[in-house]
Amino acid sequence: MDSLNEIKRDSLSALLAAGKRADGRGMLDYRKIAIQPAPLQNAEGSAIAAIGKSQVMAGIKFDIAEPFADRPNEGVLSTSADLLPLASHLFESGPPGDDSIELARVVDRGIRSANVVDLESFFIEDGKVLALYLDIYVLDHDGNLIDCSALASMAALLSARMPKIEGGKIIRGEFSGKLKVNEKVVSCTFGKLGEKVFLDPSLDEEKGMDARLTLSTTPSHLCAAQKGGWGTFLEKDILDAFDIALQKGKELRALLPG
Repeated sequence: MDSLNEIKRDSLSALLAAGKRADGRGMLDYRKIAIQPAPLQNAEGSAIAAIGKSQVMAGIKFDIAEPFADRPNEGVLSTSADLLPLASHLFESGPPGDDSIELARVVDRGIRSANVVDLESFFIEDGKVLALYLDIYVLDHDGNLIDCSALASMAALLSARMPKIEGGKIIRGEFSGKLKVNEKVVSCTFGKLGEKVFLDPSLDEEKGMDARLTLSTTPSHLCAAQKGGWGTFLEKDILDAFDIALQKGKELRALLPG
């Protein structure tokens, strides 16, 4: 941890010990959330989500692909994340790094584990299936990119249109209806410093905290979890976070389109 992060950790520790946060929020409060569905005209689906000053855009494109050998009757779901240098001085141009790979995988795991999209419905014919490419672009980084990306991705899926297919080919610009979405998955990310656990860490809080826990939920169950950082969460911390994630998940889903 560099000296700046040590200072942020000391400041964060003092605030949390007093039951406070720098922006005046409660320990289990989100910053202001805004979602804009379908901002892109040329994508099959798209959305922009903002949590506080963090802002993420998600776009969806369909293409024809070969199925995986072990799943010949299922379509392909591929998720990528791009940490654009314009979003933060912390990001650099170049191939995907560990942070962007983790971001894409955590969002993908929540969607995939909850069967949000029926990949078997993407089957076209032997050796040919539909592929759904979900691309995440971080536009502004002020912490908690996982929850922001999950909201943008879910909103993009809800706005997505199925391409028209004739003769095993996609007819670009023509659609056969909306993408069927089976579940609405959202994630809740918690930070921890010492014994204090808090929801929706800002960038300054991320720099000072010991550990991160992300729980992805549907309205009825936990479908994915991811821990980050060198610190630990106790069993009680995780069980409490699960109850909070189910409760907050209802509020997040109410903000999604459709």
